[in-house]
Amino acid sequence: MKTRNEKIISEIAKFVKKKFATETSGHDWWHIYRVWKMAKHIGKKESADMFIVELAALLHDIADWKFNNGDETIGPKVTREILSDHGVPKDITNRVCEIISKISFKGAGVKNEMETLEGKIVQDADRLDAIGAIGIARAFAYGGHKNRVMYDPEQKPESNQTKEEYMKGGQTTLNHFYEKLLLLKERMNTETAKKIAVKRHHYMENFLNRFYSELEGKS
Repeated sequence: MKTRNEKIISEIAKFVKKKFATETSGHDWWHIYRVWKMAKHIGKKESADMFIVELAALLHDIADWKFNNGDETIGPKVTREILSDHGVPKDITNRVCEIISKISFKGAGVKNEMETLEGKIVQDADRLDAIGAIGIARAFAYGGHKNRVMYDPEQKPESNQTKEEYMKGGQTTLNHFYEKLLLLKERMNTETAKKIAVKRHHYMENFLNRFYSELEGKS
């Protein structure tokens, strides 16, 4: 028989799956599902509060600022409403909302503000899904969604040191690798995530080498 917390997790998972059923930008239900599963994996190894970890993982993209005109307050606001509807205690809701408000990458020069273990775990899980084979696929899916050029040698990657620079968005999908994806390995919080990130980072480097090789007509 399920505990009350397990029932809440199950109900919210069903709600999120339905909400993101038609999402095609790479921020779909299966992205959320993978982050949820990875967060559970890391959370157990790191001895975290799993109820908070699972809630934050399931709701981390519920109202992403990238799809809401840069509004960084909407994610925590919608999260609070959902948790309230499911009878989640206020103290837990506050901790989950804090994670939602700080989870996103906001530029190469922007310091990570995540303080709690649970937040660091969910952030790691989200970032791990942005690198490796799936990360590559998601980058091009999102680039197509935003009508970005795949590659243009005339457009060089930006440093995006500030949040404002990063939120303006890149010009090509390939530049996104240098503006964010290749930076994530060094920004993992937990030892568990750091180990996983190494192989995924290496896979992206191999992909980029192959990409440039094929651009020159090589086999």
